[in-house]
Amino acid sequence: MSIVDFENLTDNEPDNIPVVPSAPMANTDSIPTAFNPRQLRAGRLQRLRAMMAEQGYAAVVLFDPYNQRYATGSRNMFGYFLRNSTRYIYVPLEGPVILFEYPGSAHVSTWLETIDEARTSKVVWSAVNQRDNMSSDPFGIEIAELIEEHGKGNKKVGLDRCALNLARSLEAQGLDVYDCMQDTLHCRRIKTPEEIACLAQSMAGSEAAVAEVEANIKPGVRENDLFAILYGEVIRQGGEFIETRLLSSGPRTNPWFNEASDRVIRTGELVALDTDTIGCHGYYSDFSRTFHVGPGKPTAYQQSLYQMAYDQVHHNMSILAPGMSYREIADKAWKIPERFLDRRYPSVIHGVGMHGETPLVAHHMDFDRFSKDGILEPGMVVSVESYIGEVGAADGVKLEEEVLVTDTGIEKLSRYPFDEALLGKHV
Repeated sequence: MSIVDFENLTDNEPDNIPVVPSAPMANTDSIPTAFNPRQLRAGRLQRLRAMMAEQGYAAVVLFDPYNQRYATGSRNMFGYFLRNSTRYIYVPLEGPVILFEYPGSAHVSTWLETIDEARTSKVVWSAVNQRDNMSSDPFGIEIAELIEEHGKGNKKVGLDRCALNLARSLEAQGLDVYDCMQDTLHCRRIKTPEEIACLAQSMAGSEAAVAEVEANIKPGVRENDLFAILYGEVIRQGGEFIETRLLSSGPRTNPWFNEASDRVIRTGELVALDTDTIGCHGYYSDFSRTFHVGPGKPTAYQQSLYQMAYDQVHHNMSILAPGMSYREIADKAWKIPERFLDRRYPSVIHGVGMHGETPLVAHHMDFDRFSKDGILEPGMVVSVESYIGEVGAADGVKLEEEVLVTDTGIEKLSRYPFDEALLGKHV
């Protein structure tokens, strides 16, 4: 049975959704859930507006589909609008939330209690029809009128993703325009209880998908065959899409970041994958595993790589605690042996939410180049990364776990078992 997207039920969604296991759900099979979708949406919008008040925004105009969903729960043609920034949502600090939608599709979102009004986007098909110069002023004038009405004299507006011509059109109306993406991502770093429930259920769906992949690993199967199984099971479990194609085998496991291909898998090789999945409810699940292809035993070298990756992940999980600075995490992280440094994974940990999020903590030697210091806080969800492979070798091992930061330490969200043969636990 697939997982249902409770955040996007139809407009007869009940006011109070029970949280009792196997409670009946509107227009769905009976499956457990642990959150109320209205509370989920309300909590996220409240956090966004708290950030806006802190940063002094009169309003933000959200073009990024992830931020739109965070603010309102609204989702429409997600992949299309990742590429085409022509759908936007106006969120004032005080006043109505207005969806500027693709023509003919407002009904997809207007049942949501977070959407007060829907209008047609002023910039639909603008760039493809070479109409940017014609659409910019109507966009700017309309947003400026809304801020004049609701902003109480405040002229500061945030844009999370926007063409230069649209920013200039707002400035021409006398508004103070700022890029609010980093503010929005920083706001999203702390997860509400409802978001944590979504992340846990998304993880369960991804783990079910990986189990199907592992069951189908055998000599003669192609990397693309396994990736197709992974993607299909993600969809069956109520997930939405996979951000990457990181599934590789044999010599393609080293270096990391080779994507799934038509390569045929052979006996004795390793198969490594990273889920990178936008799962059910639109929440990310991000863990990695490496498997040995039987029959037969892994080589001692393969086992040594796997043990190092296992040790790296578990050491780095063990040091995590609320109140630690990001630089302290980098400094205390597992020390990578010299011969594996060149192919180290870019981060020690990274945030998880609706996708890979804040923070990104790089290794100590890379920290000043990639990271900014901050504090690990309760309510953050992070993935703990490892890749072990050396230049000139055939094999590499990718492992990763996803954890919730609590008041006292961490709780694991990913629970998929490790490969016992690669850990040397059986013959």
